[in-house]
Amino acid sequence: MAMRIFGLAGWSGSGKTTLMVKLLPELVGRGLRVSTMKHAHHDFDVDQKGKDSYEHRQAGATEVMVASARRWALMHELRGAAEPALEELMKNMSPVDLLIVEGFKAHAHDKLEVHRPALGKPLLCRDDTRVVAIASDAAVPGLSLPRLDLNDIPAIADFVIAHCGLKGRARWRN
Repeated sequence: MAMRIFGLAGWSGSGKTTLMVKLLPELVGRGLRVSTMKHAHHDFDVDQKGKDSYEHRQAGATEVMVASARRWALMHELRGAAEPALEELMKNMSPVDLLIVEGFKAHAHDKLEVHRPALGKPLLCRDDTRVVAIASDAAVPGLSLPRLDLNDIPAIADFVIAHCGLKGRARWRN
């Protein structure tokens, strides 16, 4: 089975990362292998000034890999090249059952919109036909898409599994 991709989209402060951190153990606990990809809209660095790997990059290395007995990380410097498309970035990831993407709002993959009416921001689904459901902490009037309770993580996992055609275990219902 090919790796499925599903997105979490929403305005800053809507709770995308909080949802991701709660949803991951629920999906993994159901027997799925899940990876994530996060799009940053700003300059970021996973390295620290003064560390050897940082110095390697500052000296001009295109890629620097740091490895230990517990993990490895590969940093790739674009050095002025265009930001790679989501498909290009995915080629660098190991195959899993599900890749959950946070951000990449403009990419044409199915997404769950995380929406908090209290933020006063407009719904993304009004302009993005790839939003397939809304996860919200309050009612969203006039919505034709499914609305999921942002705090009902098992229900959101059920939706993602069903929507993506995955074979994860559904939660038990009384």
